[in-house]
Amino acid sequence: MNEAHSEPSSDLGPKDPRTASNATELGEFLASHGGPFFELQEQLKLLRQSALRAPARAALFVALAWGVPFLLGLPRSFSLDHGRGAYLADLGVWAKFFIGIGAFVLAEQQVERGLQAKLSQMVRAPIIAPASIPEAAAIVSAALRKRDSRAAELVCLLMAIFASCLSYLNFHTVGTSSWAVEHLPAGNRISAAGWWSICFSLPLFVFLFLRGIWRHFVWAQLLRGLARLDLRLVATHPDGKGGLAFLAQYPNAYVFFVFGMSCAVAAAVAKNFLHEGLTMTTFTMVMSGWLAIVISFFAYPLSAFTPPLSRLREEGLALLGAQATQYCRTAERKAIGRNVFSDPTPEPDSEMSDPAKHYEASRKLSVVLVSRSAVVPVAAGALIPFAVAGATKLPYKEVVSVLKKLLLL
Repeated sequence: MNEAHSEPSSDLGPKDPRTASNATELGEFLASHGGPFFELQEQLKLLRQSALRAPARAALFVALAWGVPFLLGLPRSFSLDHGRGAYLADLGVWAKFFIGIGAFVLAEQQVERGLQAKLSQMVRAPIIAPASIPEAAAIVSAALRKRDSRAAELVCLLMAIFASCLSYLNFHTVGTSSWAVEHLPAGNRISAAGWWSICFSLPLFVFLFLRGIWRHFVWAQLLRGLARLDLRLVATHPDGKGGLAFLAQYPNAYVFFVFGMSCAVAAAVAKNFLHEGLTMTTFTMVMSGWLAIVISFFAYPLSAFTPPLSRLREEGLALLGAQATQYCRTAERKAIGRNVFSDPTPEPDSEMSDPAKHYEASRKLSVVLVSRSAVVPVAAGALIPFAVAGATKLPYKEVVSVLKKLLLL
């Protein structure tokens, strides 16, 4: 049961050795470790258990996914003629193979540190009641097994291969030549750079994207499991969220991931608008819709804490309301010698503090963890690529105005 009040305690954590061990396990959830792909990179000496080496791996993967097609297309790769489908003028190539893949790999370290810090804080506070620590450790262990799932990564790989097959079929149906395909009367011929993008670049992008989505789903299930435990929430906590405001900040660990994902989507939207007209209304609707999708992506795990926060506010107001009544009746007797509405049984006077401030704090308790201030960085990461794409077709000032309005919602 969630607590409306908490008594001062010098305990910084559980004292029982087994409970302390379980609490330590909670803070050791490594979101970017484990799984077949991690093991493969470890065997290739691209990373270690103690070091993800995200910047070096990002540079390597971008060089393979973006740089190799560039080299295979030389000397035409240096062309900037968009009309002829030049490599350097292809927004999709930049968005997926350069920015997207680089951002997904860089996000691994940011995500792992951010999520680990949030779990550690739940133990340090402590938010989870000591009696529930073993159950919480079991939830984390189950999440780690899902994180390491070979079946999950196999599904991601198969979907990446499927995306490559679709790309292959699309290259044979396009009616213009580009860096990836040469349009001929007898049939399209895929270039060496096109084959590399089909066989390596695109599958890598899709695989990293789906793998990141899967691991966030694992984290979401972990949070939803913890939300069902006995939580030591405080109705009058100064953060206005029962002591859970720090957890609401976790989406910002995904800024790089969201930025990479948004660049790919924005590039696809921009490519579509090259052939169709773009109005400010359509542009605003697209940006609003995408922002709603991104916010929902993170609101799903955080929404699990709304029921306990609602119970906390309700019970806190009931307890503090009863105390306020007693305090005010005592003050009334001291002021006029009796209560205006007195009971048949005399009430003994008791010294108690005025709960008015605590009652007001409980009344203002937010039961929704998602807030504008908590997601501004990730929202900016989601919208900036669309703003850049929109600025190529619409007045710059109007695009910036829409961006500001959405960020201030």
